[in-house]
Amino acid sequence: MHVLMTVVEEERSIEEELLQHDDLNDDSGCRITACVVLSTLVSVCGSFSFGVAMAYTSAAEIEIMKDLGLSISQFSAFASFNTLGSAIGALFSGKMAILLGRRRTLWVSDIFCIIGWFSIAFAKDVMWLDLGRISSGIGLGLISYVVPVYIAEISPKHVRGTFNFSNQLLQSSGTAMVYFTGSFINWRTLALLGALPCIIQVIGLFFVPESPRWLAKVGTETELKNSLVRLRGRGANISREALEIQVVTKMVENDSGSSFSDLFQRKYRYTIVVGIGLMLVQQFSGSAAVISYASTIFRKSGFPVAVGSTVLGLYMVPKSMIGVILVDKWGRRPLLLTSAAGMSISSILIGIAFTLQKMQLLPEMTPTFTLLCILLYIGSFAIGLGGLPWIIMSEIFPINIKVTAGSIVTLVSFSSSSIVNYTFNFLFEWSTQGTFYIFGGIAGAALLFLWFIVPETKGLSLEEIQAKLIYHQSVEINQT
Repeated sequence: MHVLMTVVEEERSIEEELLQHDDLNDDSGCRITACVVLSTLVSVCGSFSFGVAMAYTSAAEIEIMKDLGLSISQFSAFASFNTLGSAIGALFSGKMAILLGRRRTLWVSDIFCIIGWFSIAFAKDVMWLDLGRISSGIGLGLISYVVPVYIAEISPKHVRGTFNFSNQLLQSSGTAMVYFTGSFINWRTLALLGALPCIIQVIGLFFVPESPRWLAKVGTETELKNSLVRLRGRGANISREALEIQVVTKMVENDSGSSFSDLFQRKYRYTIVVGIGLMLVQQFSGSAAVISYASTIFRKSGFPVAVGSTVLGLYMVPKSMIGVILVDKWGRRPLLLTSAAGMSISSILIGIAFTLQKMQLLPEMTPTFTLLCILLYIGSFAIGLGGLPWIIMSEIFPINIKVTAGSIVTLVSFSSSSIVNYTFNFLFEWSTQGTFYIFGGIAGAALLFLWFIVPETKGLSLEEIQAKLIYHQSVEINQT
């Protein structure tokens, strides 16, 4: 009961402090300025490289194995080293983001990515190939945490989901480029194209502001306001937004510091379960494997690989636009539930297609039916579980544990993705249909988790989300 009263008193003090500024015409949170758009575009350049890395193994598998003499085991390891590197990057992503800031962390990630892609492009043996894959993975691990956090911290609340979904859109664009061009561009050239967005980002970061919420924690009030003025426009009154950021930042900083032990406090249990749970659902429902080994799936079903990859390339960007349009209209929960249901159904249908193929029933239908189900699977993934776990992660953690919690959640994501990527070929050899029945079962079971556990954050500022979650967690503690 004492905890609940403390939270209520803190919320009341915030409201009273903000009410003193109600006479200010605060339209800053509703403005979409050129600076916000530019900052978002620059930050998601690395996401394009992330998309290239995800689909790279699908396009380059045959050529790399032939040119460098790789076995299936060696190539599976090469594919999984990307997510292994990302897991390493995730370990340091939070601390780097708070010590160096969001912009400088993105610069560091670009260095790792550029070195990695160049190492792959000029590799003469498997060692340099693997080292390059790990290096680019480390950079992508940093990008995966910092980009959604940075966008969430600079965007107006009523379009925060849309702007953050551009992260997924650029990932899909990178994946589309690989699928569309991978059948006629050499794997070395494709690696150089993966480095290009990171080079563009290195230059673009000189022209965008630092996150105002990071400045509130480590900078001065003047730096905070200067950042908000650039983001909201010189004519905007940013006083209320600046005060709200400062008050909530001080409140959570006074509450506790950021350390690994903080994650075990009962008041953070709910947000940690949501963050980690979403990442486990995202990965173990098979998304990374389907995107990374699309050519293998097409080949096994009997569908022409070049045609299938081209269709996927044409499909990737339009399907991501659906999520961008709907995320701030429908909300997070409806899209997540629709996404999981679609992935479960399509995975089971792919399993049925391979079952019929094995029984030699309707063999002429299996290739086309498999393609259609993969399109349904990837489309379902894109509108929800593809980007929303990262968006929600950037929203639900308070500033005092965002570093540690964000790093742990990102580590869980890439560790589980590495497991799925490495084991997929072996699972697929064991049972083509069984592999997709497993993916379908996991996605179906995830509906219960999404329905009962995951909160809705649409239309709320980051500070309003924190007030809502603190109250929810305090009531839970008080009841127990």
